[in-house]
Amino acid sequence: MTMNSFTTQIIAINDPASAAGQAALAQAGALIRAGHLVAFPTETVYGLGADALNAAAVAKIFAAKGRPADNPLIAHICSLPMGERLAEFTPLARLLAERYWPGPLTMVMPRRPIVPDVVTASLGTVAVRWPSHPVAAALIAASGTPIAAPSANTSGRPSPTRAGHVAEDMSGKIPLILDGGAVDIGLESTVVDVRGQYPVLLRPGKITAEQLTELCGNCLLPRPGDAQRPAAPGMKYRHYAPRGQVYLAEDAAAALLIAGRLAETPLFLVSDRTAEQLLNQGLPASRIKTLFHTGDLSRYAQVIFAALRDADSENEANIVVEAVPEQGLGRAIMNRLKKAAAK
Repeated sequence: MTMNSFTTQIIAINDPASAAGQAALAQAGALIRAGHLVAFPTETVYGLGADALNAAAVAKIFAAKGRPADNPLIAHICSLPMGERLAEFTPLARLLAERYWPGPLTMVMPRRPIVPDVVTASLGTVAVRWPSHPVAAALIAASGTPIAAPSANTSGRPSPTRAGHVAEDMSGKIPLILDGGAVDIGLESTVVDVRGQYPVLLRPGKITAEQLTELCGNCLLPRPGDAQRPAAPGMKYRHYAPRGQVYLAEDAAAALLIAGRLAETPLFLVSDRTAEQLLNQGLPASRIKTLFHTGDLSRYAQVIFAALRDADSENEANIVVEAVPEQGLGRAIMNRLKKAAAK
């Protein structure tokens, strides 16, 4: 598909209920209904949205992002009745919706015929989420239709957590970006398949496997080979990567070993404790960026994509990023970092 060229407008929207907010939402909703794309904030990352029931509009998402057609999208809703138009809710889906919606949980369910194939990559399932961000919910309501939306970045790049990140990738490709400021969570939603007795964790996120197990009695992992026919975004392709090479290091000693193999001192994106240890070893402060206090994984999740984008802006060729234990939110962080490092 040939992309139209737009003069991309960025509108700040802090209060959807204000007169200015209502005007911005009316403009954005009209664009969605007319088959155009609008970027908007959610509590996870910024999304690139189109009318989920308009196949031609959804196809523009793939063109704008350079996204493979076999990578399904998430349909965003603002009410349970809207979700029930798209999917058959299982008992497990209703249990999870009662606990976690609105919020950063996407559920993969049997699709209804109303959903176009382009949204689901022609699968028999559809991924559905009810975001809690007030701008996202208000945009869906103003549009009067579910909105299909992946992250609002060029496919493969770090996801956008601020409107400026969206503009870097989408300026000239879309007519409007709603600027709701920096997002709260910073990682994409947890995605679970809810067709069985227990949720199957297709993509880790803020809502953790441990939390799902506590509620549901168990949380399963996908079987080997499921990523070849992915039911959810983020399962098959390389994602989240800056142009430079990302290396993972579990501590300062590992970071120093990696640095010793490189011709030039890399950029280190680390915790305060690791930063102090690297400084004590004589590494220059200009090459060390402290992203989070040790153990504060919520802060790490919130800022890591922005830090990787900043590294791109600074033309960093090599980036050493701190690894964390793969439990709780750390599982989601490491899922993104491993994909970012997988060149």
